[in-house]
Amino acid sequence: MKQNKRKLILWLALIVVLAAASVLTGGAGGETESVQEVMRDAVLHETGRISLFGIRDVNPGLVSAYVVTVLLLVLAVCLRLFAVPRFRDVPGKLQMLLELWVSTFSGMAEKNSPHRNKVLGPYLFGAGTYIFVSTLFELLGVQAVTTAGHSVALPAPLSDVNGAIAMGVLSYLFILSGGVSAVGLRGVGRTLKEFSLPISMSFRLFGALLSGLLVTELVYFYITLSFVLPVIVGVMFTLLHALIQSYVLTMLVALYYGEVSEPVHPKASKQANNDTQAIAA
Repeated sequence: MKQNKRKLILWLALIVVLAAASVLTGGAGGETESVQEVMRDAVLHETGRISLFGIRDVNPGLVSAYVVTVLLLVLAVCLRLFAVPRFRDVPGKLQMLLELWVSTFSGMAEKNSPHRNKVLGPYLFGAGTYIFVSTLFELLGVQAVTTAGHSVALPAPLSDVNGAIAMGVLSYLFILSGGVSAVGLRGVGRTLKEFSLPISMSFRLFGALLSGLLVTELVYFYITLSFVLPVIVGVMFTLLHALIQSYVLTMLVALYYGEVSEPVHPKASKQANNDTQAIAA
């Protein structure tokens, strides 16, 4: 009890000190940019371009995408070489976590697309994992130097509109491929009727992830709020977006994939032809 009370007193004292510091330094902001310029650069990255392999003026979101992709590939290789061979009938914590993550997406695929889900499950796993990890990436605060010589934190890849559009279009093409492989040209018609799907998936990702980035940028811009609040706001928004957006996009893909890949029942097709002939007679 005494140790808990001491810890509580220390935490309260730390909060009081930080609150006092925020008040005392409130007039010493010294911002060189307006809040509009800061928010605009967070979206468009016009002044925060960096150099990559000798190529100047590269969008930092692209660098983030490369870094996240390499991290995921290295992690996958390490898990396959060192973790998977040690899996047992009585699972450990890591095995339980991996099995839960995989079974979540495989179960989603089987439930929404009972006829064709062998390829759907791995795609949902890959897309969901990429969205989750790439969203959490911004919490690392990886720094890069811009072409102007300033330091900038690499953003989440999908907070850039180009990355979000790429994910939305890729998911739409995957749905289209499922329809074509299942029912041929009918699958094209089933998929094309949802012509707004890639737009909605892309800008849902972009808007949700960008909102967290902008809120955090806004909080950091005002020095009176930049002592304790960014930790709470940044972590909360990032974790929520990582979980919610991973679930939303994978669920949409599973639903539409199951719809366009549903096989045509011969009995229903024959009955429809008989009804058509009867009406024509």
